[in-house]
Amino acid sequence: MAKTHSRYVCQSCGYESARWLGKCPNCASWNAFIEELVSQKPRGQSHGKSVRGSRPVPITELEIVPEPRVSSRIPELDRVLGGGIVAGSVVLVGGDPGIGNSTLMMQMASALSDRVVLYITGEESVHQIRLRAERLDIRPSKNLLLLAETDLDLLDEILRKAEPDLVIVDSIQTMVHPGFESAPGTVSQVREGTAFFARFARARNVPLFLVGHVTKEGVIAGPMVIEHMVDTVLQFEGERHYAYRILRAMKNRFGSTNEIGIFEMHDGGLREVENPSRVFLSERTSGASGSAVVAGMEGSRPILLEVQALVAPTSYGVPQRSATGFDARRLQMLLAVLEKRAGIHVGQFDVFVNVAGGIRIEEPAADLGMAVAIVSSLKDMPVDSGAAVIGEVGLGGEIRSIHHGEKRVTEAAKLGFSRVILPRDNLRGKAVPEGIEIIQVETIDRALDVLLSG
Repeated sequence: MAKTHSRYVCQSCGYESARWLGKCPNCASWNAFIEELVSQKPRGQSHGKSVRGSRPVPITELEIVPEPRVSSRIPELDRVLGGGIVAGSVVLVGGDPGIGNSTLMMQMASALSDRVVLYITGEESVHQIRLRAERLDIRPSKNLLLLAETDLDLLDEILRKAEPDLVIVDSIQTMVHPGFESAPGTVSQVREGTAFFARFARARNVPLFLVGHVTKEGVIAGPMVIEHMVDTVLQFEGERHYAYRILRAMKNRFGSTNEIGIFEMHDGGLREVENPSRVFLSERTSGASGSAVVAGMEGSRPILLEVQALVAPTSYGVPQRSATGFDARRLQMLLAVLEKRAGIHVGQFDVFVNVAGGIRIEEPAADLGMAVAIVSSLKDMPVDSGAAVIGEVGLGGEIRSIHHGEKRVTEAAKLGFSRVILPRDNLRGKAVPEGIEIIQVETIDRALDVLLSG
């Protein structure tokens, strides 16, 4: 007979303790422990089970079988997934409330109208889902099945009878296993729910999408173990006040984690952005100081972005440093390099930097463009509006080489830029588009002279 005992589980990381703790020793979260009742099987109960088929197999005996993929009919989503939906895969989609998780799932379900799609909702009724589909101008299809249910025992029977081609669960935090007495959304319930759907997807070779809530820190709620249980983790990024949404792969067993998908939110749902560079530069003001264009890379896609800086005399004893869409620590490093290597004194000035459009730049190739924008604002001198800037700034003031230089230059040429400033060691022996001037620089002093002369 199974024995029942209680334990305390951290709802942030899943750490377990025999008693309640105010602060989690694993993740340092405060007041995150909740008591959960669990049943423990007697020792030796699992002994004697058959293990037929569980034997080591030499890798040379295994045939290479390509993973069959099905297009989601949304090219930006296919790009992030690595080329399409893999049969039997489990995809976890997370994002802030209202950012577009459910909208994207509904649009994907509608696009796959030739396949049986089961949409399981634990947050809305089927009538609310129908109204949302009407608002998104989604044509009704008999192959799109709606189900409002959270009990995993009942879902087990329903899934066996429905035989869907694709399953969407919105959201995993609402699913409940009757065998656990803890509330929905707790670590035990989320972990058991994820394991249940993962077993179904792999046993039936049916792709499955799980929508997950996000905490205030911007990570998917629940223990990290659920991200290890799924095949792909997609994260929706972007500010609710901006129209643009970034779909980024945080984990992908079937593709690259460097690819992103870019969408624009409209009244009728999410629309794909086919030319992100042109969209992000559409509202750029020519001739304004404190603005520069950088050529970034997101996976295999080059994107031109506008970086902005505002430098003003400080009213406080300690000057402010604020960064939106840019690493604040890297901003501090750039200011130190400008001070030490280029003689640009900003110690008595507040510095505010921003990446226009609500996009976040992760790669160091934007260093040079951001440094140029800061100096441009300080001296109130506009940057050459026909120039795109590429380069990583080193601590010695040197401009270090970056990867995919030819793709960045080609993207700049397509959008009508006449000059590209990039590191000296890039594009050696490689052809460049006609009609564009390539200026290679070694130090930050040289780049400032080229872009801010006159």
